[in-house]
Amino acid sequence: MLETLPQASPDLEIIYRDEQLIAINKPSGLLVHRSWLDSHATEFAVQKLRDQIGEHVYPAHRLDRPTSGVLLFLLDKSYANNLMEQFAEQKTEKRYLAVVRGHIGEGLLDYALKKKLDKIADKHANQDQEAQEAQTYYKGLSFTELPIAVRPYPQSRYSLVELTPKTGRRHQLRRHMKHLHHPIIGDTTHGDGKHNQMFRDNFDSDRLLLHSSYLAFTHPVSGKKVEINAPLDKKFKALLATLELTLDI
Repeated sequence: MLETLPQASPDLEIIYRDEQLIAINKPSGLLVHRSWLDSHATEFAVQKLRDQIGEHVYPAHRLDRPTSGVLLFLLDKSYANNLMEQFAEQKTEKRYLAVVRGHIGEGLLDYALKKKLDKIADKHANQDQEAQEAQTYYKGLSFTELPIAVRPYPQSRYSLVELTPKTGRRHQLRRHMKHLHHPIIGDTTHGDGKHNQMFRDNFDSDRLLLHSSYLAFTHPVSGKKVEINAPLDKKFKALLATLELTLDI
């Protein structure tokens, strides 16, 4: 019998479902599954979706806790290898939306990244590993300038950017945006603390402004291309409106 967890938040938004697969629009702050990274968390996407639909589900890929958007699960784990290979071999297509510091243009960043190791899970792994190739295509969609001082400047500039990772390194988008000097707002690890604080103080926004908006892959049974779109949540959309950052893609 399935153990039922307390329902402390609304049901997850299901954005795709067939006999083998199901996808949700994961809210920011929800862990995919139980993790030593946060022993205080009480809700997890795997258990919450399982309880919601009354079936076991198996994550097909990973999405960081602070990132919202498309999260794909298997209903039949016999197809796990097929999907895992597609993700591992970069045969999937992913697009993200993010709010970053400054005004950013368009280009392809080819900048290798060292593998991110967990202090506990990877404590016995070789800590001196070579950097892995990593490419991210970025495109500024909309731009704003606010009359709010963030030292050392009297105004602050931001962009809504579309990010398309060509590889799948851990925290790739966050690390690449930092390398470009356009860190993602709300990123407490690779971001800019002064701008993060400004968003908390002025816009009541303390989340990572990164959203997985699109995922495409080959269906493991039909062989057809599946495309899944995840709309921004109301709070994210309201923040864009306040910032006068328009989304038209």
